[in-house]
Amino acid sequence: MDYLVNINWNKITPCLVLLVLEVVLEFSECATPAEVNKHLELGRDFLARGQLSDALTHYHAAVEGDPNNYLTYFKRGTVYYALGKAKFALQDFTKVLELKPDFTSARLQRANVYLKLAQFKEAKEDYLQVTYADPYNEEAISQYHKVDEYAEELRLTEAAFRDGDFRAAAARATRLLDAAPWAAALRHTRAECYIAMNDLFSAVSDIRSVNRLQQDSTDGYYRLASLLYRLGHVSDALKEIRECLKLDPEHKKCFPLYKKLKKVDKLLLDCESLSEARDFPGCIASAKKVLQVEDEVTLVVFEARKWLCSCSVKDEQFTEALAECGAALQLQRDARVLCDRADALLGLDMFDDAIQSYKEALELEEGLQRAKDGLGRAQKLQKQSEQRDYYKILGVKRSANKQEIVKAYRKAAQKWHPDNFHGDEKKLAEKKFIDIAAAKEVLTDPEKRAQFDAGADPLDPEGARAGGGGPFHAPFHHFQHGSPFQFKFHFN
Repeated sequence: MDYLVNINWNKITPCLVLLVLEVVLEFSECATPAEVNKHLELGRDFLARGQLSDALTHYHAAVEGDPNNYLTYFKRGTVYYALGKAKFALQDFTKVLELKPDFTSARLQRANVYLKLAQFKEAKEDYLQVTYADPYNEEAISQYHKVDEYAEELRLTEAAFRDGDFRAAAARATRLLDAAPWAAALRHTRAECYIAMNDLFSAVSDIRSVNRLQQDSTDGYYRLASLLYRLGHVSDALKEIRECLKLDPEHKKCFPLYKKLKKVDKLLLDCESLSEARDFPGCIASAKKVLQVEDEVTLVVFEARKWLCSCSVKDEQFTEALAECGAALQLQRDARVLCDRADALLGLDMFDDAIQSYKEALELEEGLQRAKDGLGRAQKLQKQSEQRDYYKILGVKRSANKQEIVKAYRKAAQKWHPDNFHGDEKKLAEKKFIDIAAAKEVLTDPEKRAQFDAGADPLDPEGARAGGGGPFHAPFHHFQHGSPFQFKFHFN
C-alpha cells in the first residue's frame, strides 16, 4: 500500500480516515481474475445442466468481481433471457454493447428481447445492424422482414379493441403473442377483451402473466383480486390483494377490498368448519352474515346460499332448505346443490320431485355417486311411502336416537292404548297401537332400522316370505284381523 505513504494523516479528520479505510478494504476484497474465471466456469456448468438459478448466482459474482468485462454481462444476460426476465436481460445486453459495440451476438440477443417485448421499432433497428455486420445471419434477416408484419398486426389489434370488436382483438392478440410473449401491454389488452366477453378465467390467466412480467404493479394485483372474487375464489383473491398491500400498505383501492375479502373469507371458512363439526345452526348463521357483507357478487352470494341450503338440510329444516337451495340454483346450476334440494324434498315426503332433482344432478355430473345413491334411496322411499312410516307413527325425526324413540313410543302407546277406547274407536286404537309397537321394534333395533332406512320394511309379511321369515314374523300378527284380547300394559 505504497500509495498511502504520502498522505498527511495529521490533516485528515476521523471521518475521512474511516472513508479511506473503507475504500482500501473494498479494493482489497475485489475478486482476482482467477476467482472471476472460477465463477464463470461454475456458471457455465450449471447452465449446461439446466440449473439456471445456480448459474445466475455465479454470473452475478463474476460481474461484481469484474464489472468491466463484457463477456460476464453477456453470459448473465443469456441466463436472464432463458428465465424470461426481459428487463434484466435487456439491461445486460445493452451494457455489453456499451462496452463492446461490435459484439454482434449481444445485439442479436437484444433484438430478440425487443421482439418478445413487442418493441418492434427497436428490434428492427438491431436486426438491421446485425445484418450489416453479418450479411449471412439467417435469423436476423428472417426476423427483420417479419417485424413490419408484427407491427401492423399490433396496430390492427389496438384498432379492433378501440372499436369494441373484442373477439377480433383477442384473436389478433393471441396470434401476436406467439412472437411477443413478454409484451405486458398486449396481454393486458387481451385480458380486457376476455373480460368484455365475460371469459373471466382466461382474463385471470392473462393478468397473472402481466403481474409476473411487471412484478410491481399494485393495479395489476387489484385487478386480479377483483376478478378472482367475481369468480367466487375468495381465498385466492385474498392472496393477490395481500401482494398489492406488500407494495403499498395503504393503497386506496387494495386496502378496502382487503378488509372485505378477509371478512368474507373467514365467514365462508367458518361455514365449512362448523358444518364439519355438525354445528349446523352456526353454519347457517355464518352464511347469513356473508349475505350481509356481500349481496352483489353473484358467485360469492351463491357460495353463501349453497351453505344455507346444505346446512339447513342437515339441520332438518327442510322447508327453509328448499327455499335456500332454490335461491342458489337460480344463481348457478350445481349438481351438489341439486342433491341437497332432493334431500330436502325427501324430508318433506315429496318423492317424485326428489327423484327428478337427483336425475337433474346426474345430467350435470353423470358420475356423481351421491346422486346415484340418493336416486335409489328416493325410489325405495317412494315405494315405502305406500306402507307404514315408522318415524311418522312415533312423530320423531329420522335422526332421532334410541332414547328419543322410546320416549315417543311411551307417549304414543299411552295415548292410543285400546283400554282407553270403546266401540269403533277401540278398533282404530288397536290398529294404531299395533303400528306404534311395530315402530318401536324397528326403530330401536339397529339392524331393522337400517333396513327400513334403506327402503325395505323388515316387518312386511310379503318381504318376510321373500326373506324366509314366514307369514307371522310381524309383531302382534294375531291382531291384524281384529283382537278379542283386553290390553293390560304398564309403562313404568
